[in-house]
Amino acid sequence: MIRLVAPSTLRRLGILGMNRRNISFIGANNPRRNYQLVDNKLLTKKAALERGIVVPELYGVIEHQFQIDHIMEQVQDRDAFVIKPVQGSGGKGILVVVGRDGDRFVKSSGSVIADRDLRRHTSNILAGLHSLGGRNDFAMIEALIDFNPALAEYSYEGVPDIRVIVLRGVPVMAMMRCATHASDGKANLHQGAVGVGIDIGDGHSIAAVQHGSLVTHHPDTGACFKSLRLPDWDAILDLAASCAEMTGLGYLGADIVLDRQRGPMLLELNARPGLAIQVANQEGLIHRLRMAEEIAATAPDHAARVRLARDRFHRPEPVFPEEPVAFPSGAA
Repeated sequence: MIRLVAPSTLRRLGILGMNRRNISFIGANNPRRNYQLVDNKLLTKKAALERGIVVPELYGVIEHQFQIDHIMEQVQDRDAFVIKPVQGSGGKGILVVVGRDGDRFVKSSGSVIADRDLRRHTSNILAGLHSLGGRNDFAMIEALIDFNPALAEYSYEGVPDIRVIVLRGVPVMAMMRCATHASDGKANLHQGAVGVGIDIGDGHSIAAVQHGSLVTHHPDTGACFKSLRLPDWDAILDLAASCAEMTGLGYLGADIVLDRQRGPMLLELNARPGLAIQVANQEGLIHRLRMAEEIAATAPDHAARVRLARDRFHRPEPVFPEEPVAFPSGAA
């Protein structure tokens, strides 16, 4: 049962709410002119490739409704792929195909759809059904991530990803988002994925939550989250921290996946990262963000920022408390 916490206690715990996030961190650190690069996944991909950052392979782009009739030509030799809106947010509009059943397509959930369903989904993307502000959009067709098998038991019917909050090049807080059957194979906490808080120091698990409640095991696979430790942690933090310079944004969320062959891979960036990461870590962001500001002001270079963050934010042992802190609705 979740216990209620007084506002004064939330302030003491450093819980960051939406209004303060928008004014003190997003507004103060993110020039509006730089939003387009992260709001547009094609521009993000181009900028990442120019810096040698690994991203999923792009198979094609659908820009106009008349091109939808030719989408089958772009995927005819692909057994697995992902279709997503270029300007989508929150995991909306992402269609994951993991295989073929004759002329039909098998989704990550195991359900089967026809080519007309593929065309209808793509048409909805172009119409802006899943995009920021409902604007007309483009549809990207990307390679499906062949994710690291070390993480297979922690996700179900989908690819787990790692969200890292970065302030002025300093990695502040991290979590892994694990897909479930309830989330339809998507790493979206609001749809039922599990958020696992990850220690900035060495990549071990801190706590895990689903629908705002603490859990110790994956609801579908039964895997114990207490034993989770992410591989390639050095490279994950280095990649996330480097995105600040790439985008010109001082406050962002970097979403990273671990590919079997290519290692850490940038999936996308977010100029307005959500606050559920606090629930997954059972810790507020404010105190860490203030320390990150000090690190950014004094550290001589990128490597020093990452090293100091790992030292300052390291939590030696997992938390997994019996009763989670009750976070206000604006923090989720």
